[in-house]
Amino acid sequence: MRTTVVLPPELFRAAKIRASQQGETLKELITRAVDREVAERPKSGSRKLVLPLIGRADDPNTVDVTNADIESALEADDTDRYSS
Repeated sequence: MRTTVVLPPELFRAAKIRASQQGETLKELITRAVDREVAERPKSGSRKLVLPLIGRADDPNTVDVTNADIESALEADDTDRYSS
């Protein structure tokens, strides 16, 4: 089946390099990566995100972490990982 996937430029470049290093096509690399991701998903369809615990609700030093904070941290991690 054919589809269009839009990737950030740095991720696309990193994927092309990895495919070349492994002696495979970009299509083969992406197919393998998606296959692995789908195989690792729990049967229930939900994915549990495990975060480190940061204090307790009654602790004045507790840090509130929002979804936006998590998204920003993951985005920064992707940028660091794929910008080399």
